[in-house]
Amino acid sequence: MKETLPLLDQIEFPRISREAIEVLQVNLGYRCNQQCLHCHVNAGPNRKESMQLDTVHQVLRLLEQGGISTLDLTGGAPELNPHFRYLVSRARAAGVHVIDRCNLTILHEPGQQDLGEFLAHHRVEVVASLPCYAQANVDQQRGAGVFEKSITALRQLNRLGYGGAQTGLVLNLVFNPQGPALPPAQYALEQDYKQHLQREYQVVFNQLFTLTNMPIQRFGSTLLSKGKFDDYMNLLIDSHQQENLGRVMCLRMLSVDWQGYLYDCDFNQMLGLGLESAEHGRMHLSELDLRQVLNLPIRTAGHCYACTAGQGSSCGGAL
Repeated sequence: MKETLPLLDQIEFPRISREAIEVLQVNLGYRCNQQCLHCHVNAGPNRKESMQLDTVHQVLRLLEQGGISTLDLTGGAPELNPHFRYLVSRARAAGVHVIDRCNLTILHEPGQQDLGEFLAHHRVEVVASLPCYAQANVDQQRGAGVFEKSITALRQLNRLGYGGAQTGLVLNLVFNPQGPALPPAQYALEQDYKQHLQREYQVVFNQLFTLTNMPIQRFGSTLLSKGKFDDYMNLLIDSHQQENLGRVMCLRMLSVDWQGYLYDCDFNQMLGLGLESAEHGRMHLSELDLRQVLNLPIRTAGHCYACTAGQGSSCGGAL
C-alpha cells in the first residue's frame, strides 16, 4: 500500500490550539467483518490488532477521574473486541455517554445476535455507516449484500426504539462520498435519506453525518495509484474555510489506539502522528495528565484540510 504521509507532511496547515478535552475516542482494534474502499483505518477480517484488558482498565481509570463526558468507540468493528461490552457497561455506570461507531452488518455476525438489545439497555448512541441509500452504491463500496444486511440491522434497531423521536435512543447515519469529491450539503442530503429510507424500507433515524474522505491509508493509496492524489488535495485546500478552524474535533478530543498511545484524532493515529512530550516522549494512557495535554500543540499536516474544506467534516458530521 502506498503511503501518503511523506506528501501530506510537506503541506502546511494553520496553527490551532487545544481546548478542554470532552471526548475520548478509543480505537479498540483494526479487525472488521468488512473491508471498505474508503476505510481510513485499513481495517478488515485479517487484522489481528485488538486492545487488551489492561489497556481497557486504563481507559476506565481515566473516565472515572471525571472531566471527559463522552467515550467514542471505533475500530475496525469495535464490537469484535472481546472487552467491548465490559468497557461499555463500566463507562455507562460511571455516567459517561457512550457512542458505538457501528457498521450495522456486525449485528449479523455469530455471537452478536443480542448486540442491539445490549446497546439499547445501556442507552448507547449508535453512529451507523450507510454511505448511500441506494443499494448498488453501498454494495460497490462495501461489498455484495452489505446494503440488505444494513437495512435489516436498521429495522432491528428501530424495533428496539432507536431513531424514535421520544425514546432517547439515538441512531445517526454516516455518509461518505464514493470517490475524491466533497460531500453534498448535510441537511439537504439528510432529508433525502429520511424520505427514501422511510418510504422504501420503513427505516427511521435521527441525524445524518456527512464525512469527507481522508487522503490516507486505503483511500489515500488508491488516489496515488490512480494519479488523483494531487487533484484531490488541491480540491481540499481550495475549499478550505477559515471559520471551520474553531470547530474541528481535535480541539476537544483525544484519540487512543489499541495499545493505549495518544493522538489528536483518529486520522493522526492512522498516520502515526502521536502526542509527544519533552518529559515522556511518545505519550501513553498510563502516564496521561489532561492538564499537560492542554499545553501540547496539535499535530497537523495536509490531510487536515479534509476537516475544514467546504461545510467542514468531523466525527459529528458537518461543522
